[in-house]
Amino acid sequence: MKKMLTAAVSRVLSGVTQKPASRVLAASCKYSNNATFEIKKCDLYRLEEGPPVTTVLTREDGLKYYKMMQTVRRMELKADQLYKQKFIRGFCHLCDGQEACCVGLEAGINPTDHVITSYRAHGFSYTRGLTVRSILAELTGRRGGCAKGKGGSMHMYAKNFYGGNGIVGAQGPLGAGVALACKYEGNNEVCLTLYGDGAANQGQISEAYNMAALWNLPCIFICENNCYGMGTSLERAAANTDYYKRGNFIPGLRVDGMDILCVREATKFAADYCRSGKGPILMELLTYRYHGHSMSDPGISYRTREEIQSVRSKSDPIMLLKDKMVNNKLASVEELKEIDVEVRKEIDDAAQFAMTDPEPPLEELGHHIYSSNPPFDIRGANQWIKFRSIS
Repeated sequence: MKKMLTAAVSRVLSGVTQKPASRVLAASCKYSNNATFEIKKCDLYRLEEGPPVTTVLTREDGLKYYKMMQTVRRMELKADQLYKQKFIRGFCHLCDGQEACCVGLEAGINPTDHVITSYRAHGFSYTRGLTVRSILAELTGRRGGCAKGKGGSMHMYAKNFYGGNGIVGAQGPLGAGVALACKYEGNNEVCLTLYGDGAANQGQISEAYNMAALWNLPCIFICENNCYGMGTSLERAAANTDYYKRGNFIPGLRVDGMDILCVREATKFAADYCRSGKGPILMELLTYRYHGHSMSDPGISYRTREEIQSVRSKSDPIMLLKDKMVNNKLASVEELKEIDVEVRKEIDDAAQFAMTDPEPPLEELGHHIYSSNPPFDIRGANQWIKFRSIS
């Protein structure tokens, strides 16, 4: 009898798929489907009303935002490691600390909308749809990179994402041009044109403001104010540090760039403003970078370690979202830790690929110069060596 009972139980259990203990624990918890949060009111310029001061976060969106921000953070830390190991060479500007900007902006627009940014572009490359593998492989100059190993840190592209631009402020007029195309085609799309507080002092940014206002373009100019232009604090570089007012004749708003929900709601507001035909708008995102300006900058000669640690402990964007979700029963600490483990594995796998994927062959140096042209010869650095252009 005992043997028969054991056999019967065994047959039943053999048909049940076993779940990891952590998944069973997570499934047994009673989570809220959504929660309402108060968010910081934006400072406004030439606007009668701004984004809402309350917003709803669903559990699904919260988990998605958390994973995306954690992925950007871990990807940048891995890039730091690969740079120090000399797998990555040349320019490399990291955005850890600013994750709420790239993830929050993407959450507030449509995939068909457009984004152009500065050379601190890794996070936006990911949120616009590139894989971690293709980004890290591009950083190491490998065939599997998003630009086939030819662009590096500053020149990554995806659908409706126009880089990654190496010249300070050059993306301003280009973004206005993309917005002009949106208006010309009448597709109800907008262009997010990002630049830093250092680039805000460039003349071409002011020229882009002027043209966008004259032509009533659906362009959202976004200043990522991380407090330092290279190694110069904003107070030492700008006579007017209210960057959201710099458009003069363009309305603006200043947003807490460390809170993803603030960024998301402000972006939705700005996008709706542009889509309604009112012309351009300017957003200033108050944020902070943990690394130096680039990998050649230790980041502590013009600010203290205590300042950096203070921001980490009080305003870290991932920590802020995590606390919101846990305190409002949108997720458990164990569930978020499990996401952390998944992200680390994804980053490690991508890094391994980026270190072992072959470099592009020399004969491909002249490929993809024009989108559609018959092949033609190109002289290399040595005038006796010819390369072949293939579109």
